Amino acid sequence: MFDAYEDVVKIEDVCEMLNIGKNKAYSLLMKGELHGFKIGRIWKISKKSIIEYIEHNTKQYQ
Repeated sequence: MFDAYEDVVKIEDVCEMLNIGKNKAYSLLMKGELHGFKIGRIWKISKKSIIEYIEHNTKQYQ
């Protein structure tokens, strides 16, 4: 899943991967639903964290 992306991605990549806008992506990070870290002003999010977020939310609605 998401083979075209690096192991650690920026917010723009998260938006593409989840098909969401930047505001929603930042909201997920601020709420702790999606885990990432900041280097200066730039958010970095692991691909593993995105996959875990998808799996968690998929299981929730099954």
